Amino acid sequence: MQTSPDRHEYPAHWEADVVLRDGGTARIRPITVDDAERLVSFYEQVSDESKYYRFFAPYPRLSAKDVHRFTHHDFVDRVGLAATVGGEFIATVRYDRIGTDGTPASAPADEAEVAFLVQDAHQGRGVASALLEHIAAVARERGIRRFAAEVLPANTKMIKVFTDAGYTQKRSFEDGVVRLEFDLEPTDRSLAVQYAREHRAEARSVQRLLAPGSVAVIGAGRTPGGVGRSVLGNIRDAGFTGRLHAVNKALPEGQKELDGVPAHRSVRDIDGTVDLAVVAVPAEHVPEVVTECGEHGVQGLVVVSAGYAESGTEGRERQRALVRQARTYGMRIIGPNAFGIINTSPRVRLNASLAPETPRPGRIGLFAQSGAIGIALLSRLHRRGGGVTGVTGVSTFVSSGNRADVSGNDVLQYWYEDPDTDVVLMYLESIGNPRKFTRLARRTAAAKPLVVVQGARHAAAPQGHAVRATRLPHATVSALLRQAGVIRVDTITELVDAGLLLARQPLPAGPRVAILGNSESLGLLTYDACLAEGLRPHPPQDLTTAASAADFHTALSRALADDRCDAVIVTAIPAVGEGSVADAALADALRSAAAAAPAKPVLVVHVELGGLAEALSAAASTAPQADADNPPRTRPGSPQVTPRPTPPGEPPEDSHLIPAYPAAERAVRALAQAVTYAQWRRDAADPGKVPEYEDIDEKAAATLIDGLLARGQGLTLGTEETCDLLGHYGIHVHRALPAPTPDAAAEAARTLGYPVALKATAPHLRHRADLGGVRLDLADEEQLRRSYTELTELFGAPEELRPVVQRMAPRGVDVVVRAVIDPAAGAVLSFGLAGAASQLLGDTAHRLIPVTDKEATSLVRSIRTAPLLFGWRGSAPADTGALEELLLRLSRLVDDHPEVVAVTLEPVVVASHGLSVLGASVRLAPPPARDDLGPRTLPAY
Repeated sequence: MQTSPDRHEYPAHWEADVVLRDGGTARIRPITVDDAERLVSFYEQVSDESKYYRFFAPYPRLSAKDVHRFTHHDFVDRVGLAATVGGEFIATVRYDRIGTDGTPASAPADEAEVAFLVQDAHQGRGVASALLEHIAAVARERGIRRFAAEVLPANTKMIKVFTDAGYTQKRSFEDGVVRLEFDLEPTDRSLAVQYAREHRAEARSVQRLLAPGSVAVIGAGRTPGGVGRSVLGNIRDAGFTGRLHAVNKALPEGQKELDGVPAHRSVRDIDGTVDLAVVAVPAEHVPEVVTECGEHGVQGLVVVSAGYAESGTEGRERQRALVRQARTYGMRIIGPNAFGIINTSPRVRLNASLAPETPRPGRIGLFAQSGAIGIALLSRLHRRGGGVTGVTGVSTFVSSGNRADVSGNDVLQYWYEDPDTDVVLMYLESIGNPRKFTRLARRTAAAKPLVVVQGARHAAAPQGHAVRATRLPHATVSALLRQAGVIRVDTITELVDAGLLLARQPLPAGPRVAILGNSESLGLLTYDACLAEGLRPHPPQDLTTAASAADFHTALSRALADDRCDAVIVTAIPAVGEGSVADAALADALRSAAAAAPAKPVLVVHVELGGLAEALSAAASTAPQADADNPPRTRPGSPQVTPRPTPPGEPPEDSHLIPAYPAAERAVRALAQAVTYAQWRRDAADPGKVPEYEDIDEKAAATLIDGLLARGQGLTLGTEETCDLLGHYGIHVHRALPAPTPDAAAEAARTLGYPVALKATAPHLRHRADLGGVRLDLADEEQLRRSYTELTELFGAPEELRPVVQRMAPRGVDVVVRAVIDPAAGAVLSFGLAGAASQLLGDTAHRLIPVTDKEATSLVRSIRTAPLLFGWRGSAPADTGALEELLLRLSRLVDDHPEVVAVTLEPVVVASHGLSVLGASVRLAPPPARDDLGPRTLPAY
């Protein structure tokens, strides 16, 4: 693109798509010599006032010299970026490197002047803020550390852009001009500002899709049947409150309606705006449709058409082209290959999906990457009987299909602040940006429950999903999600089970569970299930099969009033010869007792008691009900719709509904997940702190790392270098001296002092004491030489064994500590007992770096074999305080120096007092790119 003889090639990696404050998108890219006409056209559409603010004088038009200057850049000392929509400029920013005297300069000068110009029609959309993030990132890349900007005092909008950015800055006023200077190094505040802007923009972009004022279904067939016609009918039948249009270019001339909906041959023929287009045409015709939508000002697309990345290489390229084309016009996409979206709010009532019935309005937000799983989830929440009985409603539903643009991260941003959503359920087959998902999940989970089931756990992501690779096993990813407050479940059934409880009941204050019911056997099964899930059940209270509804009410009221109880599980079997009347009476009794103590959750385990489940859930159907006061919607163009009234016999929406489960194990598992989540919420209120250690020498470590990396792009450090680097962070490794001969072993032992250990360090014997490659507690030279002979006779020559001598450490519990930087998930700290516990049983715990003091404490206690550290069966307790300090120091090392991409400390012997690090390895490499520290961008296509 850049054809002039500039000093640097065109930096294509600076191109990015961004979401703006109003939810629309824009493309940011470098300005080149080919942009002269675009620049002139853009400038002509800027008001005289904005031109005056930019140049401090009337400046009606750009001269040829100006155009040349503003389009010719060397991409080092002079850089210009433009924000574009539809290929045309809507805003520009540029910097010019300057010296200390304010004149043009080159490196090593590290300051630059920066200036913006935003078209008046696009001011207030957050364009300048996005451009500032990107131009600052470009400047840092080119060695610029500070920006200076001169602004007229009346230009308050631009002053606010700079002051709100969160950078460290200073302001001065001279000669009628405000001069702002600010450092470009990201700060905690600048990152917080960036994340807040990202949240608002992405939430707004999803809101525009889920709450449109007008919808066009493109590809609605002329004859009944087909995807487009089905979606059109579903939107109409749901009673969409906005304007609905059918579009099909094959409609006969003069046909103005289709199924009672205004019909058109093209989006261009629609009078007025179209907020959302549902695209259901063959894939080869989609580009033409996208162009028409973009030119008509459509804000977003739901593409249900198939034939994209799920179909192979050709489809993947077609999908990339689709996303690029849509973003050119500022549109976001759900799909392609999407099942659709649903919004049950009475203000919207949108069913732009292939689901024939709209779910009952409720408080659950539902996200599914798979259309088939989406159908299954909607069906389970829809059914009265079978599976989990008891119906709860949906606020919004999104099936993202191939997730080419809008992803679970975007929808989380929306649900976080959506007042109509209390619980979020997600089915994910891939996580495109685990680092961002974890950040958003932690924030969301602090406000409302987030339950996730992940498909494709043991296989590659579906073909349609473009995701970066992670080297972390699924168990590690799951552990990190749990650390972020995510309720991780394994099946769709568990997803719905947990969702029903969390949507209807308060969070338990602890693990103490009261069990009562009319079946002793069912009570005992529930008791055993509680113990298996780590809960603390009270002995079951058997009310006998003769118990009446009043007996249940009394027992439940008493249990809920007991301060030693945090939750109650009611078990019920049907009474012989009784039917729905008794079921209704029991349901009323349980509901009234639970309503009197609303702070504690109540669950019911029922056996073949459909009537009770219906009465407890108090929901006759999840579909909108038609009656005399609420007739079916027949004219979608009408602006008003009567909200669904509560049918006779149903309690109000906010009544105390009790979830019912057909099996004790399912109810108990859901309760255990709620208990764990509630504890996480309490812990998250005080996450702890990352401690400072006075003996850490961060500067010396950085100098050492820079010198080592100068040798090459990636290397594993030698023993001395490893000890030096770890030593700068107060982690001291026991010296191990090589022993290539018996005499060398004896000399090493004299240097270190007896008693010593003799170890084989060959790869197949390292850390394998069970194979006999280690001799411990050698008290003198005679024992050492004898052990040396035994090792060489058993395993081969010293050249193969690579023996070393190490001074004996105090006896204790052997553990292993690792830290790794994963390109997708970020820096992860792992801990477990050395040997079979971690290697064979996978008993390893993980935390994201940086780790706080409270997280280090929980990390040590979270493995199943943790009792071995705390005096199991009369053994001496290990010094877990020293172990936690080691974890914190290693976390600090990796967090301070992202070039440290992998560290292993093995074994670490934790004694009664102190610990000993007997082995260590460190790998250095240029750090992976941190997209969460750079400017806001959408995934590249």
